[in-house]
Amino acid sequence: MSFEEQPTRSRTKKKKRTGRVVLLSILSLVVIAALVAGGYAWNLGRTFDDNSQKLENAFPAEETRPEVKKESENALNILLLGSDTRAQRDSDEQDDDFATLPNGGRSDTMMLVHIPSDRSGVFVTSIMRDTWLDLPGIGEAKINRAFANGGVAKAVETLEGLFGVRIDHVASVDFEGFKGLTDAVGGVTINNPIAFRPIHNKNFYFPEGVQKLNGEEALAFVRERKAFTGPGGSDYRRVKNQQLFVKALLGQILSKDTLTNPVKIQNVVSEFAPFVAVDDTLDAGKVVEIASSMINISTSDMEFFTLPNNGPGRSADGQSIVIPDMDTINKFGEALQNDTVDEFVASTDLSQ
Repeated sequence: MSFEEQPTRSRTKKKKRTGRVVLLSILSLVVIAALVAGGYAWNLGRTFDDNSQKLENAFPAEETRPEVKKESENALNILLLGSDTRAQRDSDEQDDDFATLPNGGRSDTMMLVHIPSDRSGVFVTSIMRDTWLDLPGIGEAKINRAFANGGVAKAVETLEGLFGVRIDHVASVDFEGFKGLTDAVGGVTINNPIAFRPIHNKNFYFPEGVQKLNGEEALAFVRERKAFTGPGGSDYRRVKNQQLFVKALLGQILSKDTLTNPVKIQNVVSEFAPFVAVDDTLDAGKVVEIASSMINISTSDMEFFTLPNNGPGRSADGQSIVIPDMDTINKFGEALQNDTVDEFVASTDLSQ
């Protein structure tokens, strides 16, 4: 796929992009939203802090990190890592393409969450796991190779070098958390566009059309990728299904019925926190501080898109990869450095 820069973007198209939700990024933001709901912030914050795990050595050596520009010194950049403790490897994947995270899962999904200095919105960029990049000290390889060679810190160093900005916090979320989270809100109703049966779990079948998923079903739905083939299949189709599911889940979690119910809120945070690992600086106090600064942000103020790329391809040694659109990525990096991501999004075609 290609991404062409456009001089203007209509408000209608901008709103449509808001609906392009990325799985784990939204759920992490949901945790933040839940922490500030009603008068339960501190208690929920302690629940999150006591039950989540810590990512050790999450950042690279100081001398390798970019300078912070004055224009963006108050902005926040948070790297979210998705993992799956039960995921199946595809036939063209090698064991060392993945590194285990504290929850025992393998790095499988990455998102960069950018919160501008004026806290006017949230911008979430999904980085596909097979994106072919120049990894510091490694050379050209899939972004997942960064984890295999240097863990979370190497992935942070790679993205900081790519964008020219510092990553302030890192969080890892395991797909297993979706099971309890879905049940905590009473199930999630979706409208599935394509019927499929998971390859590795024949007990489930998802017909086309409207259906309500419980926790086990939701987990199978968001995990599946091998049931889809051809252009736009595999990981691309999985991302779309994840977007579909999380849009529905987000609507239920942020509904009045949930946010005004202290028992439901407590259950949401309690179910999700054990499947989250964060860097040492992202404790309950910091989460509440960040959330408080975002109290006036709604879903209409959020933008979600995939890191610009030119679609799937093959590396020189035959690996299946995602080819980055470096011209557009460089413009995105400049926008991050200057805290003008809103202008970048408004002037760039990020559809897919």
